Amino acid sequence: MDAVDREDQEQFDNDYAQLKQICEEHEGSSKDHPVQWETLADFTGEIPLAITIYEKALVIAEAMNETEFCSSIGFSIATMKLELDDNTGAIETLEKARLACLEIEDKELKREIHDLLTDLKNVD
Repeated sequence: MDAVDREDQEQFDNDYAQLKQICEEHEGSSKDHPVQWETLADFTGEIPLAITIYEKALVIAEAMNETEFCSSIGFSIATMKLELDDNTGAIETLEKARLACLEIEDKELKREIHDLLTDLKNVD
C-alpha cells in the first residue's frame, strides 16, 4: 500500500513479486490461506488474471468454510466480471456470495451484495 501511495512502481513490483512468491510457496500447505491470494488479486492490474487469483482464494475459503472470505471474494469477482461485461457470471457469483453472507455479521458487505444482485437482476 505504501508503494501505491508513493506511486513507487519499482517498490510495488518488488512487493507484488514477494507476495506472489509467498502465495506460491504456501500453496497446498497448512500455511495456504485465502487472505494471501485475495490480497495478491487485489493488487493484480490485469482483470482476467485477478479473477483467476480470486477464484483460487475462493476455493480455499470454501474448503475452510470461511464464509466472510467467501462473501468478500465473491463480491470482488462479481464486480470484476461486470467490468468485463459478464453480467451472467457476475449474477452467478453474487448468488453464491449471497448464500455465504447469510452467516456473517458484516452488514455493509451483505447490503452491497444484495444491492448489486438486485440491480443486476432488474436489468436482465
